[in-house]
Amino acid sequence: MLPVVALVGRPNVGKSTLFNVLTRTRDALVADLPGVTRDRHYGVCRLGERKFVLVDTGGLADSEEGLAGPTARQVELAIDEADLVVFVVDARDGLLPTDQSIIAKLRRNSKQIVLAVNKTDGLDENLSLSEFARLGVSAAVPMAASHNHGTQKLLDTVLPLLPAQDDEAQEALDDGGVRVAIIGRPNVGKSTLVNRLLGENRVIVSDIAGTTRDSIRVPLLRDGHKYTLIDTAGVRRRSRIEDAVEKFSVIKTLQSIDAANVVVMLLDANEGVTDQDAGLIGQVLEQGRALVIAINKWDGLKKYDREQCANSLQRKLTFVEWAPQVTISALHGTGISELMKLVNRAHASANRKLTSSDLTRALESAYAAYQPPLVRGHAPKLKYAHPGGSNPPTIVIHGSRTKHLAESYRRYLENFFRARYKLVGTPIRIDFREGENPYAERKNVLTEGQQKRRQRMIRNAKRGKR
Repeated sequence: MLPVVALVGRPNVGKSTLFNVLTRTRDALVADLPGVTRDRHYGVCRLGERKFVLVDTGGLADSEEGLAGPTARQVELAIDEADLVVFVVDARDGLLPTDQSIIAKLRRNSKQIVLAVNKTDGLDENLSLSEFARLGVSAAVPMAASHNHGTQKLLDTVLPLLPAQDDEAQEALDDGGVRVAIIGRPNVGKSTLVNRLLGENRVIVSDIAGTTRDSIRVPLLRDGHKYTLIDTAGVRRRSRIEDAVEKFSVIKTLQSIDAANVVVMLLDANEGVTDQDAGLIGQVLEQGRALVIAINKWDGLKKYDREQCANSLQRKLTFVEWAPQVTISALHGTGISELMKLVNRAHASANRKLTSSDLTRALESAYAAYQPPLVRGHAPKLKYAHPGGSNPPTIVIHGSRTKHLAESYRRYLENFFRARYKLVGTPIRIDFREGENPYAERKNVLTEGQQKRRQRMIRNAKRGKR
């Protein structure tokens, strides 16, 4: 694996800002509030001569009440797996007792430490460094992450301290496999599902709705397949979204849908399909992503409740009948193997390669089996088809009067192609294109003979009046 560097410090000292600067991304959620980051967030820094994995962690507080305890345990896991720790402190706050307790914990882990004295913009850097000299860290770098000041010096300090790394491991990390985003409303079990797939408590799980705020990406190797799991924040109705952090969390979730190859929509079997669930699925359709619907907490339902849930699914998900459904228990692990099989099938279907010749033959068969209704006494003609892209599969159909095709006939063609190519769990886009009329610009232009006949008719009409 690539060397691992963990960013550790108190809340709101600028760890997530530094993470985004070093990874050249906006993956970490940043807000001027303490405690925004809770889970471990991974990225790759490619700015220096060597790549390394960077881990953003939640802020370590003095107490472990509420979610501070689970957050601290996530930080401890990040420190354990790190080859080097960048201890981030706030130059404007100065040296605090919490900083001293954190450095004591780091020394007990016997990790190499680099001190990043952040937020030194407008301050005397030498005075800032001298104040934190009591921590006893020889490798100290003054910086201002929000202004990208001092980041190169930080890299120059960190890189020589990292263990050697071969090129094959660096190339292997670039292949993250199938990107699977797990979405849903708050507290439906998304983080529990991620932990079950990984076999470890990788992300924080709590009964408190909204525990996950950022979109967390985690690599997974399962049954010989590579995946990147994306645990997202729960999305509530817009009227219930109050604070700015939650609004940014929703934006990150929508960005995760766009970045995913396959989206797993997690539903709560106790509540069936809500309007918010349908709205989220609509976002998946708009982005054209492959979709698998997983109904969680199924094992806790009685027979009658299962029937009610099944009826709700059948009634409210008619607009995504092509999306496979699977019942699971993220807590106990039932149905997980079937879920991953459906993810693989959906990904393969979304990236199915189609050819022009085969698509045209399929179109001819569909047209011969059922012709479109007449429009003003004329039937629309469908001539040939060719592929227009994948993920989702896009089919371009050329013909005449295609603008007048009934919506029912469009659905017929979509279902025909889906059945013919056995496409599971992916939307299909069909783009109809009209053949241009070469005489369209000349339809109001008269030939020379027509002009002479018209002039003759006008003269004869005038003579008749006389």
